[in-house]
Amino acid sequence: MNDLDKSYTDRRLASVYDSLNPWAADSDFYFDLAGSEPKRILDVGCGTGLLTVALAEHGHTVTGADPSDGMLRIARNRPGGDKVTWVQCRADELDLTDRFDLIIMTGHAFQVFLDDSAVQAALAAFHEHLVPGGIAAFETRNPALESWRHWSPEESEKTVDVPGIGPVRVYTSLVDGSRNKVTYRTHFHFPDGTDHIGEGTLRLLEVDELKEHVTKAGFSIAALYGDWDKRPIGEAEKEIIALVVRD
Repeated sequence: MNDLDKSYTDRRLASVYDSLNPWAADSDFYFDLAGSEPKRILDVGCGTGLLTVALAEHGHTVTGADPSDGMLRIARNRPGGDKVTWVQCRADELDLTDRFDLIIMTGHAFQVFLDDSAVQAALAAFHEHLVPGGIAAFETRNPALESWRHWSPEESEKTVDVPGIGPVRVYTSLVDGSRNKVTYRTHFHFPDGTDHIGEGTLRLLEVDELKEHVTKAGFSIAALYGDWDKRPIGEAEKEIIALVVRD
């Protein structure tokens, strides 16, 4: 697990996460993907449960899984959190009795799988927990854009107002970057004068690598998109959004 992921066991940092990541176009995409007909949905890496709870309140039967106790404490206490089954575990630790129509992994969480064995372990867990014909949906940044080149304090700094804490200054600094693997630090400065620095490493898969992995894991590709408006993948598109079907 990345050090930054570990740091979210601190409830203050989990609270900042919510303020840094409000409902956005990606949330709309996954919410719409679930549709109006009730489904059994597993949200892997659910974080503080913003989307997870919205899906449950829309009539779906939802389970949210995340390795961070800090994140899950906020998720459970969110209005509507009692409508969701919460599980503390990593993707490769999933061992649930339920089987699902849809599994989602949002927020670029798929990028934390740093080698082929980790990618395959996650996809195997998805496959095991889907019904035949069920869909897994997730995304990774398009490595062609090398967006990490803009992860500097000057370009990334922002101040967010966190309920119960106050204004928190946050910025990112790059430790090491290449087309397919990036190590970075996220800096948090709290109004009481305390600071926290979390370090993380991400892997950015090429499209062909992603296709090979999902096929090897027993999935067929239903769709690949380059952005949340469902445009095709291209060198200039920022995302690789995958919808894959369990064979």
